[in-house]
Amino acid sequence: MKKVLFFIGLLLSVVNVAVAQKKTTPINIEHADHFDINQTEIPDAALLRGNVRVSHDGVIFTCNKAYFFQKENYLKAFGDVQMVQGDTLYLNSKYAEYNGEVKQAYATGNVVMRSPESTLVTDTINFDRNTQEAFYNSYGKITNRENTLKSKSGRYYANEKKFKFLTAVTITNPKYTIKSNHLDYYTNSGHSYLFGPSTITSKENYIYTEKGFYDTKKNLAYFKRKSYIKYKDRRIEGDSLYYDRNREFASATNNVKITDSINKGLIKGHYAEIYRNLKTQKDSMMITKRAVAITLVENDSMYVHGKKMLITGKPGERIVRAFNNVRFYKTDMSGKCDSIHSDQKTGLTKLIKNPILWNYENQMTGDIMHLIGNNQTEKLDSLKVLNNAFIISKDTLSIGYNQVKGQNLYGKFVDNKLREVDIIKNTEVIYYMRNDQQELIGINKSVSSKINMILDKNTIETITNFNQIDGDIYPEAELPENARKLRGFIWRGEERIKSKDDIFPPEENELDAKIQAESKAEKAQENKPLEPSKETLEYDKNNPKPKTEQSKVKTVTK
Repeated sequence: MKKVLFFIGLLLSVVNVAVAQKKTTPINIEHADHFDINQTEIPDAALLRGNVRVSHDGVIFTCNKAYFFQKENYLKAFGDVQMVQGDTLYLNSKYAEYNGEVKQAYATGNVVMRSPESTLVTDTINFDRNTQEAFYNSYGKITNRENTLKSKSGRYYANEKKFKFLTAVTITNPKYTIKSNHLDYYTNSGHSYLFGPSTITSKENYIYTEKGFYDTKKNLAYFKRKSYIKYKDRRIEGDSLYYDRNREFASATNNVKITDSINKGLIKGHYAEIYRNLKTQKDSMMITKRAVAITLVENDSMYVHGKKMLITGKPGERIVRAFNNVRFYKTDMSGKCDSIHSDQKTGLTKLIKNPILWNYENQMTGDIMHLIGNNQTEKLDSLKVLNNAFIISKDTLSIGYNQVKGQNLYGKFVDNKLREVDIIKNTEVIYYMRNDQQELIGINKSVSSKINMILDKNTIETITNFNQIDGDIYPEAELPENARKLRGFIWRGEERIKSKDDIFPPEENELDAKIQAESKAEKAQENKPLEPSKETLEYDKNNPKPKTEQSKVKTVTK
């Protein structure tokens, strides 16, 4: 009984193995003008000549001559070889081999592989029908309607309609050229995924990225790692970049930096949009989220912050506008206002609504405030404070304040330092006068039609009254406290901006800290290529071709 059970078990195991083994389909000879078998010259092979046509599991081979090895289920084809797989793949060559057991093909000699979307020309190619993958290690050229791709090697995934390149590849388009060492290109959608050092060069700009995506049909792109867009006059970089070539529009997100090579300026923030008009050479830029414009002034830098900044116009004729709680800082000058309007062509910068300016320790206020630059020397030229001009500075050795008040103020800069100031119309002065030993001589309180002041940084060298109407120098004890401040006096020293970091409000510093932490965490992760988007993977589903277009591809015999 035990022997019977043993033999039944053995029989069942043999049956299971036989079922598990997939039965291979023999290669089918459909036609040949001549059929010959010569065991002496070519053992175990049939010689097929003239209009040879064979098939195997949905693929058809045609050629001029072939050797068919029936036992091995193997075919060697010569002369005008063509392999056709439905309406998805056409492979032409001078010579080919096909193994029916493993469904693998090899072709060489002027190889042309065509799909409905593209054509590959190379010297040698291997094709695995099980995985629907083709690969080549010889120079290849791929063409479709939009682009030409050249590479030293590549792999084609027929099911995904994707070429994968891991060596030098170049995509040439009438508008640009893409170069990369790691690129996935989808022939149906024209989507390109780049990884590692890659460049996109065009007449308009130069793009560098180490992780990105480019839609070669729509000319849309986004870039993620160490990426920048370089124009003739500026360079744009950020943690993430978006680019629309058709509209010449770019946007940047997080750690945005825009370098202006012509105007020696730098703009930073965490979000920016840039439009360029190639016909008029006018362009515009908006930047927000801890935005700051940094301009080199001689050996110093001017920092200007606003919640939103706009820059428009041609190079050399830019107009810069900053909005909402504008603050600026330079080592010898800082200030605040609601908004700023700066015209590069005229050199005029307007501080709009509630302006206040600190020049060293001197606080200046007025209804309207203008800074005027000299375009020839690229230095500050003059200052205007119109209506209710007021200058206040603390006396160095007492609790008192030096004050000058008038209708309008006109200042003159020398080497970017405020050197001379004229205050005109209904001027009033309160000034603590000291000798060389810094001893208080008295307090000058006077009224005149005009006052001239010569400054040396934080020191008033001379003060001159013109057409003095009233005034005197009072001993400190004889001038009451309530008479030591002019009408309209407001000291705002606690608001003074003393460093470039003071220009940012607390909420924007909190945003910056959050973004820096996220950026650091992302960079610490393993760097991997971008995953193909849903739009890429479902392109054929969402963009069905008309039947007339689907039937255009026909078998072509070389």
